[in-house]
Amino acid sequence: MSEDTPDTPPVETDGTMPGPALGRRALMIGAVGASAVISIRPALAQTAASISNCQIPVPDPARAGQYIAPDGKLVPAGTQGAFPPAGRPFKGEEVKRALNGGTLPGTDYQRSKAYTNYIRRLQQGTSGFTCFASLQMPRA
Repeated sequence: MSEDTPDTPPVETDGTMPGPALGRRALMIGAVGASAVISIRPALAQTAASISNCQIPVPDPARAGQYIAPDGKLVPAGTQGAFPPAGRPFKGEEVKRALNGGTLPGTDYQRSKAYTNYIRRLQQGTSGFTCFASLQMPRA
């Protein structure tokens, strides 16, 4: 077995690695670190794309037919002052804009506020929760 074999670098009697082996090891570690940085960027881009394409139904399909009160709670259909369900799910990007002071598409200010209040109240296991939770994650 030669000294240049990278499988088991030679070790000095005091337990330290000699210079050339240490240099090779540092280069290998640097290469691994660089590949990790390169692979993280596409993952962040993919996450941003999935956030803008995810959907939040208002209300979720299990509660379809219920109305949304101004405070975001679900109430029986026809409840005075409450709003009928949205005609379509909202995309993550639309919800993000509404949560930052805009209005949801196809709604007036009051209906948008009721719908965003409903979205803020989403619980784990409810359709749209994962999308909403991803909107709350800070972006680098």
